[in-house]
Order: sequence, then structure tokens, then C-alpha cells
Amino acid sequence: MSAKTTTSHPRPPPAAAAPAGNTAAPAAAAPAARGRHKVRPSKAGAPATRIPPIPPISPISPISPIPATTAPPATATADAATATRAGAAAPQSKIENPKSRIPPIPPDSPEANPAGLANLVDTRQGSDSSFAFSTGNTLPLTTMPHGMIGWTPQTDEGRWVFDRRSPKIQGFRGTHQPSPWIADYGQFLIMVASDGNPLDSPAVAESYYSPAATIARPHYFRATLERHGIIAEMTPTARGASFRFTYTRGANTWLAFKPAQGEVMRVDRERRLVIGVSTAHQGGVPGNFRCHFVAEIDAPIIAAGRFEASTAAPGAGAMAAGMWLRLRRPAGGVVTVRVATSFIDSGQALLNLRRELGRDPFDATLAAAAAVWEKCLGVIRLEGAGADRLRTFYGCLYRTMLFPRRWHEHDAAGKRIHFSPFDGRTYDGPFYTDCGFWDVHRTLLPLLSLIAPALLGDMIEGWLNVFREGRWLPSWASPGYRECMVGSHGSAVIADAWLKGIRSFDPAAALAAMLKDATAEPPTPAYGRTGVTMYQKLGYVPSDHATHSVARTCDYAHCDFAIAQFARAIGRGDAAAPLLARASSYRRLYDAKTGFLRGRLANGRWRAPFSEFAWSSDYIEGGPWQHTWAAPHDAAGLIKLMGGDKKFTARLDRMLAQPPRFETGHYGFEIHEMTEMAAASFGQYAHSNQPVHHVLWLYTAAGRPDRTQHWVRRVVDELYTPERFPGDEDNGEMSAWYILATLGIFPLTVGHPAYVLGAPRFPRATLALPAGPLVITAGSASPAAGADAGLPPYVAGVTLNGRPHCSLEIPHAALAAGGELAFTMTPDPKQAAARGKLARPFSLSTHM
Repeated sequence: MSAKTTTSHPRPPPAAAAPAGNTAAPAAAAPAARGRHKVRPSKAGAPATRIPPIPPISPISPISPIPATTAPPATATADAATATRAGAAAPQSKIENPKSRIPPIPPDSPEANPAGLANLVDTRQGSDSSFAFSTGNTLPLTTMPHGMIGWTPQTDEGRWVFDRRSPKIQGFRGTHQPSPWIADYGQFLIMVASDGNPLDSPAVAESYYSPAATIARPHYFRATLERHGIIAEMTPTARGASFRFTYTRGANTWLAFKPAQGEVMRVDRERRLVIGVSTAHQGGVPGNFRCHFVAEIDAPIIAAGRFEASTAAPGAGAMAAGMWLRLRRPAGGVVTVRVATSFIDSGQALLNLRRELGRDPFDATLAAAAAVWEKCLGVIRLEGAGADRLRTFYGCLYRTMLFPRRWHEHDAAGKRIHFSPFDGRTYDGPFYTDCGFWDVHRTLLPLLSLIAPALLGDMIEGWLNVFREGRWLPSWASPGYRECMVGSHGSAVIADAWLKGIRSFDPAAALAAMLKDATAEPPTPAYGRTGVTMYQKLGYVPSDHATHSVARTCDYAHCDFAIAQFARAIGRGDAAAPLLARASSYRRLYDAKTGFLRGRLANGRWRAPFSEFAWSSDYIEGGPWQHTWAAPHDAAGLIKLMGGDKKFTARLDRMLAQPPRFETGHYGFEIHEMTEMAAASFGQYAHSNQPVHHVLWLYTAAGRPDRTQHWVRRVVDELYTPERFPGDEDNGEMSAWYILATLGIFPLTVGHPAYVLGAPRFPRATLALPAGPLVITAGSASPAAGADAGLPPYVAGVTLNGRPHCSLEIPHAALAAGGELAFTMTPDPKQAAARGKLARPFSLSTHM
């Protein structure tokens, strides 16, 4: 998924600012009875500082700004003297092997423990991407699991913030960017330097660094900026970070803060505080949106000055007011900077700073972050996996723990509160954002329903708060409603969670939100279902009334199925009946003559001309070959349409065997998903994008589990590496696909609480689930048994807690209860094919 608008693939992003705000009407205050969601009034445009003074730092209101006319001396004799007394190195020429100059990692540092799971993760996986070709389109985020803010080295000010192929780092960005296609908001840059010029731009700050000598982990980043002789380290908290900059040479000790838009407003030299705001955004926010940041520096500020600078950040505005600081270098040259952020106000940012960072030394914050990541990644532990596959697996697992991000904060009493990106007020309760449901409903959120059910339940409560404040469930949120992709898959996610036993949210409120999505025509494609009026009238979305008509029809049908299941589960059969009737709507778009789902006009005629290779506007980021399988809730019905098991299987075989031909269709040029499909050499199976991510499991639905096992093994072995993904990673969705596939389970039908069985990739995986451990084993008589490289790809038999499991799917409840799921592996595809006679996965046509 490239996170485009729903009408076309973007040309290179324009420099013009995006429209401010969103089109949703301001939400009315929630009823007083809903104490968990009580509105907290604030003034539009200037939310009041509500946080009481926190000793030993008094309220920030008296802090006076540093005049813009303050100028630094050409040389800094005080800094130079301090550096000389500290034994700092004199300026020197670049050393050819920068790795040799990096001081050793302290033996008590978490990074020194090579067995730590976080140390298997290189956060730069997938970051050598561009507009034209994606190997993930990721950022190397040093952050906490689902943290409110992430931190990344910056190599460019635009949408592609970090490219691992770039030789220079400009600084360290506080970022909220979920993908380059959606772009960033509330971002700001921290820069350091040691030469004689004021640090007033990324050009002054940028420096060569050695990627090979750089450490990039979820909890820790470390690089040496060679030009400045500065060792830069950072470690995160949920809403901030601690930075440690070691200045080893140079006459000055520079530090600067530059918001993409907005300003550094105040500096308090006595308390060594910097206070600023970033107002940069891409839409989806109200007029009083601010990302407030407060930084505390443990070195004296001896000079400071404002600078005006243009920014290349798209939609961020032309200018921003930053602040450079010249510090008195401490003995040893080490400067610690603690930073915290808030979307509420600067007082809340200060409270977050005190609560999350205090005055802890850098190593204490690092140890705390390492412990959190070790616990989170330890939810799945592998045995018998090779080194590269361990790195790939835990790199993917890390990615599943970044989005959606928590957007709520805690007030002085510890109550959760959040700034609403819909009406600009502050409310009680949880809030989560930065995710595209078109992507993540397929694999990421079903994975969380198994390994983190309480977290998913809290997320759903947060999305119901979105409905209360913005009047619609989110479809693509960053941070408010954004017009991107199609469908209303939040409904399917909520239904799926409830059916899996996650009951921590109000079902009546959830159904009300779902039914609005399913029946009301939205005023904008940013939420709801565009064309739903015609969909209800005709049984499909006509292509002469809405773009992406095939994709919309199929998505709406699947979500109708999920909502109906939920409605029945809570005793609302009256609401379920009409939704179930629409759940087969995809069939109205099947053309038996061509064998594809295709666009249909409101008068019932097929849209012409038609080409099976054209990525036309009837689809989205794909064409007929990628979208014709889009009935995951009714595989049996789709198989019947195509002529039965053998013809269906042959058509899947043809999809994977034929050349990856495509026609650019309505896009007008070769978008990166087309290029990536061609590069993968899997025929028309474009794993670089989400529409096909369920397709390989349809073989199992057609009675050929051996074909699923063959192709899934090829995909996980050939398309995923510790360095790269096969396309846009998209908020953890592509990573979650890998995790589920290698465990041997897949949520084919979101809205049905079960998984289709595949084949594990590793000899043993232990999942730490709330009810007890689930152990998934893959035993084999192969000579290489116990080594993942020799693990056969096919399944001869499955047992659950020692008893034969005689079905091709397994209930969620059986896995969530813990126990042992044991696969007997075989190199013989015929043994695996014989299991096709077992009970098949759920389908609407055969099970309801």
C-alpha cells in the first residue's frame, strides 16, 4: 500500500502546503454519563497550560525568549579551554576506518548483551527505498512499543527522511510519520556540530557517518558524525527520548532545534530548558494543532539565537524559526539532552519529561527501554532458527509493535487524556492513531488479537473515541481522518476482536459506529464507504459512480459479513440479516466470460474496454489478477463461481506462472508496486502489496494445502531478508504476514475466529499468551531436523495437545488457551496434498 489518495497514484509530492484540517464537523461533547470520555475545555488556538509546577522546575511561563540578535563569537575560547582541560582531541583529518575510533560499548550496557532479542533487530531494514522502488519504505525508528513519538536519524528533510544509502546524517528527527506516502506531522529536528559556524541549518550540521559502524536498535541508536567528531546516541521513552552527545574535538559545542514548521519559543538558561512547538502537518488536524516539545540540557547555555530557515518538508510551510545554542563543554565532552513531547500543551510536555525521564542518566533510560523491548519481543521465542532468519523474524516482530501509536498522555493525577484531532479539545480516555485499516486489518491486528489481546481491546476503545469525537470510525488515521485507500475495515477489526473474546469495549456503541459506516453515505472519502448508497441499491458499487468500484464492492461485502457476525453474537439478528444478504455482493462483478471480477456500470453493463493486465480505476494498486480473489470470507463461493476446485487451483497456478505483465491503466505511469511485482518474479502474485496477501491460502480452501505450503515457503525464504521487504511494509502489515506465515497460521477470514493452517518455518516457537504458553513445533525425520534450513516445506499431520487435528483450520480459542500445536513435516508434497480431504476452512457459502 502506498498510502495514496483514493483517486490516483501520486506524482512526486508537490511543495505546496496541504489543506489544513479535515472536513468532519466538530463533534459534540460526549454525554456527561460517559466519564471515560469527558471533554476537557481548552481555548482554540492556544490551549492553556494546565499542569501545576513540578519541583524543582517552576512553571515555564516566566521563561523569557532569547533575542534573535544574540550572536556567537567567531571562536569559542571558553569551549576550547574546557575541551583542552578535558583532554579533547584536537581537530584532525578524517580517519579512513571510523569504526576504529568509536569507543567500546560499556560492558554493563544492554547493547553489550548479544543474546538480547532487541539486538537481533536492525531498524534500518527496508530503509533503502525511494519514490520509484520500495524495499519497505520504513524508518529506523528508535522508539518504545506503540510509542507516541519515534526518533530517526535524518538524511533528508522530505518524505524519505532516512535512506540507508545516504552517506551523511543531518540530525535526529522526532517523527510521527507512518509512511512516506502519508508523510509526517509535528516533526522537529535536533542538530549538533562542533565547528566555528552557528548551527542554523541542516547543511551546517550534516556529516559523514559510517553505516557499518552504526548501531540501530529499537531501544538504542549510535553513530559517529565524523566531520564534527561527535558520537551521537539516543534511547527512547513513550513520549520522549534521552540523547547523549560526546564531543571529541572542535572549538565549539553546538546544539540546535529546528521544527519543520512552528518555532522554538523560549530558552531558560538558568534551568537549561528549551521550549518549542511544531505545527507541521499534512491535514487531518484542527487549527489549534501543536506538537509541543521541551528539552532539558545538562550543560550550561552560554549563547543562543534564533534562525529562520526554509524547510523541504511537504506541506510544512515555507519557514520555521529554530534556535541554536552554544554550550559550555563539560569535562569529558558528554552532553545529555532529555526531550519530551505533548499534543496538549507545553505544561503537559514538561510533565511527560519529569515523569518519563526525570534526571535519570542516559544509561538508566537505555536499560529501561531495553527491558521493555526484551519483554515485548519475548512474546515469541524461536528455537532452531538460523542467524539470518532470526534477524528477519525479530525485525518483522519489531515492526508489528510500532503502529498504531498511542496518542494519549497522562495528566498529573495519572488519568489518560488526549488532544482530539477532530475538534481541538482535550478528552479523557485512550486514543490510537497512525494506521491504515485497509492494510492492517489483514494481518497486523489479527496477530495482536492473539499475542496482545488486552492492547487490541484498548485500541478499539480508542477508535470508538474517534467515532465519538469525529462521528465516524477511522479508515486511515494520521492523526485524524485522511483520504487514503478504500473501505471501512475498522468494522471488521472490531467484529473480529469481539468474536475472539476481546470484550473490553461497549458493543452497543461499536455496532452503532459499524452500522453508520455500512449505511450512510459519507461527505468525503476520508472515512465511511464512498458509493454505499448505490451499493445498497444495486448490490455493487457502479464504476460510473465511484472510482475503485471493484475494490470497494469486495471490501464492503467482506465488512458486511464481519458486522453481521458481530451483530448476531450480541443478539442483534435484526441488524445482521440485511448485512449477510449483501456479503455476497462480490458475485455480481464476476464475469464468467473473462474469468475476472470487473467493473460494472449502473445500468448493469460491463465497463469496456477490459484488459486482464490493466491496473484500471476499477481496482486500487492492482488489476484483475490481483483483485479477483477478494472474497476471503467466502472462498467456497468464489471457487464455485470459477468452476470448482480443479479449475480454481489451475487459475491460481496460472497467476503464479505467467509473466508479470502489467498495463499502467489510469495511473498513466509505472508506479512502484508494478515495478516491484516485476522484480519479484512470482508472476501476477504481487506480494509487494496487500490485495494478494490472502491468496496463497485459497489453495488450502480449494483442497490443496500442499500448494499453499510450497508457495508460502518460497515467499518467506526469497522475498524477506534482514535488510529488505518485498514492498511497502505499511504499519506492520507485511511484517505480520511474515510472522503468521512462519508460525504456520493465517487469518484468512477476518470476522471469523479461526486461522487456516499452513506450515511452520522453524522447528519450535513458543508464544507467551495471557492464558499460558502456546508451543508450535515442526518435527521432521529429515537428516537436518532441528535446523530451519533443512526443515521440509510440507505438512504430513497436525496434532493439538497430542490429539490429531482433523481440519485445515484451527479456532482462535484453541490457540489462545495455550498448549502444543505440533506439525509433522515431510518433503513429500503428495502427503500434504492428501490432507486436502480434511474439513476445509470456513466459507460463507458452506458454513452459514
